[in-house]
Amino acid sequence: MSTDIPRRHPASPRPVPAGVELFARVLRIRPVDEARFERLGLALLEGDPLMDDVVDQMIAGPGVGELRPLFERALVDGIDAVPDAPDYLRSFFAVVENTPDWVDHTALRTAAHTMNSGGADGLYIARDVALVGGYAFSGFNQTLLRTGALEKGSNTRFAETSQWALDVISDGGLDGRAVGYRSTLRVRFIHSLVRRHVLEMPDWDVATWGVPINQTDMAATMVGSLIAPMVGGLGMGLFNKPSEYEAVAHLTRYVGWLMGVDDEFLPVDFRDGIRVLHHTSAALSTPDETSAQLARPMAADPLNWNYPRLQGVRRRIAQSQHLSISTHFLGRRAMAALGLPTRTLPWYPILRTPVNAVRSVLALLPGGRARASARGWERQQRFMTVMQETPVTIGDTTHLAQHAV
Repeated sequence: MSTDIPRRHPASPRPVPAGVELFARVLRIRPVDEARFERLGLALLEGDPLMDDVVDQMIAGPGVGELRPLFERALVDGIDAVPDAPDYLRSFFAVVENTPDWVDHTALRTAAHTMNSGGADGLYIARDVALVGGYAFSGFNQTLLRTGALEKGSNTRFAETSQWALDVISDGGLDGRAVGYRSTLRVRFIHSLVRRHVLEMPDWDVATWGVPINQTDMAATMVGSLIAPMVGGLGMGLFNKPSEYEAVAHLTRYVGWLMGVDDEFLPVDFRDGIRVLHHTSAALSTPDETSAQLARPMAADPLNWNYPRLQGVRRRIAQSQHLSISTHFLGRRAMAALGLPTRTLPWYPILRTPVNAVRSVLALLPGGRARASARGWERQQRFMTVMQETPVTIGDTTHLAQHAV
């Protein structure tokens, strides 16, 4: 293995979460080989050159505070509507506004309807399985802790992440300059600010941790955010047609492209998405003390959620509910490694699976998917207000722009 690989990269592939391992075996996906494993290690040193150049030049010039409005105007109206845009900003938008020929907007809409059909349960799986389980990726935790993850709060972080995902899967959200397109590029911009900010910290060691928000981490986050919840949904009775899973993979590929993930890490189909998920998990799943440090607050968050009636009782039920989902999918060993209670019974998935199975069948009927999508969207919005009384805005809680001005 190359000596240039950061020390956070394990010497050999790590055990993969049980659910991902099982699904990979069903699809006959082979474990990561030596060459690919080494490539994932080297990609820990690779950021997002296109967006990083934009941020570097903004800071070298008048500053982010003055130039960010030009970026925002180009997001909304297109770069041609910003006559005073600097050349580096024009170069960036010349790339992202040139939608690849392989993008199929019909597939993107199919994916959005499919993902919305999961309703609140889809968001629960994203929270209690993908995000909580992702804290076992301790290398990525180092960046989170240095950018105020504990001060900002896990509830706010998940609400912002959920808002980005809901923007992406909103109706027409990935059409030209629509809300999902704008939100994704805003996140990409913030990632570059974070990358630069953390690299300048005196305690950040590239030889140990690599580059913050690197290609390996971004690839894992992309499939973990969009594909993993679809796999988890099967464990709660949420199933879809094969063509709909392929559409979800297509959406993941396009959103990843907008986010600055290199082509080699983007899934070309759903099976390939599971391969990326499996291989990146084998390279990144190294829990340590930071895993519990970030996961424990997630268990307490429901005790501060907002309910119109019987708030105290419903908060305690919600806490048990979400711990039951994590326990069901992650298993007691992983819960222990994350510093979470291990004796919660998986009562919520057991109760919801037959309900979701019936609804999944009804969604396959003529007009059923549209009805399921509309109903699911409404429930997702309701859950967002339970978490946060006021709507969240992506990037509002980051103060990194101030550091960069």
